[in-house]
Amino acid sequence: MFVRKKYNPSGVTSVQVIDKSTGKYVVKKTIGSSKDENEVNQLVSEGYQWIQKQIGQEAIDFTNHYKQAQVFLDQISEITISGVELLLGRIYNEIGFDQIDSPLFKPLVLSRIESPSSKLKTTDYLFKYHSMRIDVEAIYRYMDKLYNKQKEKVQQISYNHTREILGEDISMVFYDVTTLYFEIEKEDELRKNGFSKDGKHQHPQIVLGLLVSVGGYPLAYEIFEGNKYEGNTMLPIIEAFKRKYKFKNLTVVADSGLINNENIKSLEERGYKYILGARIKNQPVNITKQIHSFNLNEGESKVIWKDVNTALIINYSSKRARKDLSNRQRGLKRLEKQIASGKLTKSNINKRGYNKYLKMEGQMKVSIDKEKFESDDKWDGLKGYQTNHKSLSKEEVIENYQHLWRIEKAFRISKHDLKIRPIYHRLEKRIEAHICLCFAAYKVYKELERQLNVKEATISAEKAINIAKTIYNIKVNIPETNQVVEKTIITNEEQKYLTELFKLI
Repeated sequence: MFVRKKYNPSGVTSVQVIDKSTGKYVVKKTIGSSKDENEVNQLVSEGYQWIQKQIGQEAIDFTNHYKQAQVFLDQISEITISGVELLLGRIYNEIGFDQIDSPLFKPLVLSRIESPSSKLKTTDYLFKYHSMRIDVEAIYRYMDKLYNKQKEKVQQISYNHTREILGEDISMVFYDVTTLYFEIEKEDELRKNGFSKDGKHQHPQIVLGLLVSVGGYPLAYEIFEGNKYEGNTMLPIIEAFKRKYKFKNLTVVADSGLINNENIKSLEERGYKYILGARIKNQPVNITKQIHSFNLNEGESKVIWKDVNTALIINYSSKRARKDLSNRQRGLKRLEKQIASGKLTKSNINKRGYNKYLKMEGQMKVSIDKEKFESDDKWDGLKGYQTNHKSLSKEEVIENYQHLWRIEKAFRISKHDLKIRPIYHRLEKRIEAHICLCFAAYKVYKELERQLNVKEATISAEKAINIAKTIYNIKVNIPETNQVVEKTIITNEEQKYLTELFKLI
């Protein structure tokens, strides 16, 4: 609202209070009118008094308040991101990682989630956004300590918390591996060229094995030489895990890529139950004939007993069938393009992937065996599971195997959200210490995800972290009293939602 002086042709000036809050000029009140200038000024003053009375506010001395604001801003001593510590720091403590005796472990773990980067850039980030002065050499020295004295305790804490939240003994474990490559040319004792899951076969790499529980909570990890066959990584980790926590019975769930006859024999000899992905195309002829005689319907499963202790479960899914066909067609198109460009030779004819569809025509020409391609449609939609766990139904076997996607998700989160690579370390102990920090960070991430599910939250873990990164804390020095006043700034609805959800302040 404002006061308007309206000049009339008669020489009288009317004083009105005008409201334009709706976009139109509306006369809220006519204060009065007069030809005398002094009386008009008095009416204007009365108009402003009427406005003040209506809105219930006193007049503001903008100049004075501006100066006060400037003095206040000049006294701010520190602005830091506080949301991450409020949210993830609490979860870190609830897991039990505050038992790790080092002031560096926590900021290194949380920064892995908040802003993953090299250790040098991490020190810069912690200084800029958390007012933490940490020398990068101090981090390197601590990583040596973490490797030598604390990595086992980190895994123990993670295991204890996982066992607590699951509310039962951990009798079923899931295992998988991934590869982490390095931007270097020369190999060393650990970083070696091997089969890369990232397609970086020209780069030395390491193999990372990860053991998780139902729900995808991390239990244990180990790193291996980059050229180690992934099937030979499983038993060492599982055996160490079983000894450490004194398990009598464990059921191991793993993908077919990790399994060979020697591995299966070793599992059986050591008394393990297992649920494994089965390569059904490589089964003996009498079994493949049985598989194709089933004519399974959507979701249907059949059991074939390979021997008195080993069951092969075959399941059909139309969704999987469509995916299998799509993958084969895509692979076929890629082969056709390579043949057209002249890139394929006799050396490319092998059993790797879709190269199995290649054949030689005469002595020089490579072509596609369309008959072999089309005959493979009988396998579309079929999936095999091999187990020696007689007390589980075929439905339970399939359900438990499907939990393996959680470990795949763990690797995706570690590689992309936590940016486990690139790894900027050369020494083996520092590489393993880096993996340990990522392992702890993933545990914190998973617990955040779990708590969001329990609270039936409408946001994901990633969204919660991004919101937390926008919550700042301001510290102000009061020179007259030598006091420091601080306040966490919550300004928008997302921040309010997260704060109320976790009772952060």
